[in-house]
Amino acid sequence: MIQIVLLEPEIPGNTGNIARLCAATGASLHLIEPLGFSIDDKHLKRAGLDYWHLLDIHVHKNFSDAQKFLGDRRMFFLSTKAPRNYSEVEFSIDDAIVFGKETAGIDEKILKSNWESTIRIPMISDARSLNLSNAVAIVSYEILRQNQFPNLKTIGDGLRK
Repeated sequence: MIQIVLLEPEIPGNTGNIARLCAATGASLHLIEPLGFSIDDKHLKRAGLDYWHLLDIHVHKNFSDAQKFLGDRRMFFLSTKAPRNYSEVEFSIDDAIVFGKETAGIDEKILKSNWESTIRIPMISDARSLNLSNAVAIVSYEILRQNQFPNLKTIGDGLRK
């Protein structure tokens, strides 16, 4: 399944929302230290609600450790500076998607060494960026859509009485 990688996330509410998305979709969540909060943070837990038992979460000391753990998976890096849109990529369900920290994005050295795999979400030119959890949701669901929503319930049970 999808591997969501957060480089040095700073805001517990964003990470909690992303954790809930990962739990609901079967994606794995990778957090790269340093984190701007404790894993036990009440805001992080509240945002994830009662989905924590469904979450496959990994904490890595640095990006290099995460790369080793992820092995030869394709990795895509999200940046407002990217040369192409995420919608131009044919994703595999096993791809890793890397997002930078809320205040600074992904380090320039990482972007430069992975430029051919750097993608963006289209926005108006005056907008600086999207909320991190919204960006993760947009790209995650595009990957799931392209792969026919594997293992996900896609048809409702109708109205409840």
